[in-house]
Amino acid sequence: MTSELAICLGLTALTANLVRVLPMLLIRGRIRNRFVRSFLYYVPYVTLAVMTFPSILLATRTPLAGLAALLLGIAAAWRGWNLFSVATLCCIVVFVLEWLAG
Repeated sequence: MTSELAICLGLTALTANLVRVLPMLLIRGRIRNRFVRSFLYYVPYVTLAVMTFPSILLATRTPLAGLAALLLGIAAAWRGWNLFSVATLCCIVVFVLEWLAG
């Protein structure tokens, strides 16, 4: 292992662990600020959305098929469809649009 690789691995391990350890060391009691609490409540959802939405558009051959599936999936979920139905609808939309595109 080269020294550059060892330094990179060490810095990666340090930053990954600091992100987890610092909040435990700095925040001792209950968080009472409503803004901070609501911010922390939504962080997992935002992180999931940031990782998922680009993949929805870029995983298909044509980004318009991904966009159409995304919009129809949002509309179906808004109307109360369950997760399996929404996912099935989105897959069918992508399949049909890419089949039509050739």
